[in-house]
Amino acid sequence: MPDDQRPYPRRFALVGIALAIGVLGCSSSQADSDAGWQTLEVTATSFTLAEEETKQGNIGLTAFGDQLEPGDKAIAVSRDLIRLGLTHGTKVRVEGLPGTYTVQDKMHRRWRNKIDILFKKRKRALEWGRKNIEIQYQVADAG
Repeated sequence: MPDDQRPYPRRFALVGIALAIGVLGCSSSQADSDAGWQTLEVTATSFTLAEEETKQGNIGLTAFGDQLEPGDKAIAVSRDLIRLGLTHGTKVRVEGLPGTYTVQDKMHRRWRNKIDILFKKRKRALEWGRKNIEIQYQVADAG
């Protein structure tokens, strides 16, 4: 059947197929999962809940008043990062580590552009050491 006699010319059918492939081929979950996240390069160190690494007499008590437990996915941030939006409760993805961490502590004023990651085991914390990495943090809704 010639194109001029078809209810929809062939070129419209091809456009429709191309649009359907484009829509189905995109992973909206990936786009949605990255929406509202900012990227930042920081220095990352590690700590555990050993008394010599935390407040003596108040093991696991953070500057925000949270009580950390071994195995929590928590980080402390330098105070300059708080001004950038890494406030208490902010969700953070840490390059090289699985899952999402939560800002639950803040560091001494002397530190800049730095995070401190809570590890359950001292051996793992020492293996992590000090690294320059990229993090992603979830930006709070303005509304």
